[in-house]
Formats: sequence, structure tokens, C-alpha cells
Amino acid sequence: MLRHIVMWKLKDHAEGADRAENAKKLKTTLETCRSIVKGQGHFEVGIAQPGFEATYDVVLVSDFDDKAALDAYQNHPKHLAIKDFVAAVREGRQCIDYEV
Repeated sequence: MLRHIVMWKLKDHAEGADRAENAKKLKTTLETCRSIVKGQGHFEVGIAQPGFEATYDVVLVSDFDDKAALDAYQNHPKHLAIKDFVAAVREGRQCIDYEV
């Protein structure tokens, strides 16, 4: 099984909204990618909360049966459709994929 973790640091303002609004929109948009391919398991999107330590604003933690399932997810039309919004609102991105 592969775990796919992505974190985004968002711009203060982008696409006519502030960081908090864009974090909520990104979470909602990412959640449309839950269970879109065979072999996709756990799928969780979190937003940094006031009062807790955070250096990034939004995190995605997802599991896939194998690399083929992860590749199918990354190339799925629903996933590809969110890339323009993400590119417009993000300041930085970190990603790691590893076997569990």
C-alpha cells in the first residue's frame, strides 16, 4: 500500500478570496476526489486550525493499493480539473509518497 501526503501553503489573497476562504474551498474541492479510482482507500483533507502548530494550510493524506492506483488518481479528470485552482492559490507545496 502507498500513502500519498500533500501539503499546501496558500497565498494571503488569491482568486478574490483570503487564505481562510481558499483553504475551505480547496478542502471542499479535494474531497470531490474521494473514491474516484479503484484501489483508493483512506482519504482525508485537513485545514490548519488556530491554536495548533502549522507551517502549511491544507493537507491531504490518502492511501492507494499500489502505484497503478495512485497514477490513475493523479491522471483522473476530477483530479486534473482542480490543478488550475490549486496553482492560483498556492504559495508552496510539499509531497511525499511512501510504502506502508
